Amino acid sequence: MATTEDRRSASELEAWKELYEATAEREGELFSTISGVENDALYTADNVDVEETSYPGVYPFTRGVYPSMYRGKLWTMRQFAGFGTAEETNARFRYLLDHGQTGLSTAFDMPTLMGYDSDHERSVGEVGREGVAIDSLEDMETLFAGIPLGDVSTSMTINSPAAVLLAFYAVVGEEQGVPMSELRGTVQTDILKEYIAQKEYIFPPEPSMRLVTDMVEFCSTSMPKWHPISISGYHIREAGSTAAQELAFTLADGFTYVEWAIERGLDVDAFAPRLSFFFNAHLDFFEEIAKYRAARRIWARELRDRFGAKSPRSWLMRFHTQTAGVSLTAQQPEVNIVRTALEALAAVLGGTQSLHTNSFDEALALPTEDAVRLALRTQQVIAHETGVVNTIDPLGGSYYVEHLTNELERQAYEYFSRIDALGGVVEAIKENFFQQEIADSSFRYQAEVEAKHRIIVGVNRYQLDDEQPLEILKIDPALEPQQIERVKALRGRRDSAAAESALGALKAASARDDVNLMPVILDAARAYVTMGEMCDVWREVWGVWRETPVF
Repeated sequence: MATTEDRRSASELEAWKELYEATAEREGELFSTISGVENDALYTADNVDVEETSYPGVYPFTRGVYPSMYRGKLWTMRQFAGFGTAEETNARFRYLLDHGQTGLSTAFDMPTLMGYDSDHERSVGEVGREGVAIDSLEDMETLFAGIPLGDVSTSMTINSPAAVLLAFYAVVGEEQGVPMSELRGTVQTDILKEYIAQKEYIFPPEPSMRLVTDMVEFCSTSMPKWHPISISGYHIREAGSTAAQELAFTLADGFTYVEWAIERGLDVDAFAPRLSFFFNAHLDFFEEIAKYRAARRIWARELRDRFGAKSPRSWLMRFHTQTAGVSLTAQQPEVNIVRTALEALAAVLGGTQSLHTNSFDEALALPTEDAVRLALRTQQVIAHETGVVNTIDPLGGSYYVEHLTNELERQAYEYFSRIDALGGVVEAIKENFFQQEIADSSFRYQAEVEAKHRIIVGVNRYQLDDEQPLEILKIDPALEPQQIERVKALRGRRDSAAAESALGALKAASARDDVNLMPVILDAARAYVTMGEMCDVWREVWGVWRETPVF
């Protein structure tokens, strides 16, 4: 039976609706989210069920993975860095650490990402251009010279050759006297999202997944503090997906890695606590916060109920966030400072464990030192001056945020059903399902921008006629021939017999399905076999992947 207060509330709501409907709305602009989720003008308790919200640190972790969240420990401030040769990037690492960064994050150049050494013909013009060139253990030794690996957490954004870069890093740790069991950090390794979005794959899906599973198995026993995969929605979103697609496709990839590891015979509780995630922080403020909350809830439920994980640590979704590179504009680039600050705030209010803030000049070039320092200061201001860390999940219970959380969760489960109907993630990749969905969403959004239904400041409204050019970072072209000579000199002075023997062992092991390749890769790294030489072995044994384009 309705109470007097309920009747009064309903009456007041109807009165407000009459007033609202008598008021003209702004014409021409959309009121839906960036992803196309329709928004009501007002949300009340009638719009949302908050029963599952729970408490931070308590299943299903909607409000955060730890009971104290940022009142106990701030997120890791991890600025992405990498350009030129290992020496230049080592200097940038030291600069960031000196200015308060608490974790290292490594960007690699295109040849490294694609498994080619710097002296390969396909590497011409790309060496050190958009990240650091790493060809061998020697380069990794230089990259982390003077940086104690026992004291820092390092993230490496690498996928197809991830096992090789992890081996290089582990051997540098050995040389510093840090056992593999004590190394802390993350290697991205998320090969499925490469087929879906970023396209930096080398080998076909099945052998690539074998290599990923080898890393998961190896790290679960030998590198227990290391995250062997950072399951990445970031690049899915950068390719043009909606928030719901980023959420659904990322989690579907994560479930697939769990399935492969279980099929290998691993106990889910032996590896699941070391799986991590990597999400985008786009500009639709509340939608992004809701996305993170829904992601935690879905992952906890599926790991517990579908995969039978018994340890609460296996249910926790820990994730890194990066502000949206795709939201940065080349026009009026200083405005990107505002965009990045808002995106970073959404990531913090959404409960991220680690954060990278983009520099305002990244739509034009790799960031300058001044720009990257300002990006880091953005995080520090949020952490220490805004007060948003003083209470946990301060937007929890917001009618709108709870509604969006539920809506994104609903859309994610619709996608899970469609993916399952296609035979799972790998088969859906072969059918170009993900690629087509993202292409359609990207087309819709761009059409809205071009029609000026979505406003991009400085691009389709509030333009300047006389913009002054920005001073940007330029990579010295002399670095490329220096790196080429470096890798050639390494091959000339290493123990050739040991290198050949290690490559032969890698080829033999790769042709078998019952061998974990990580110990063999580590032996090759210690023999100074180059990354490109190892990838060439796999190209020969496994072949390369050719995608059918989607238009």
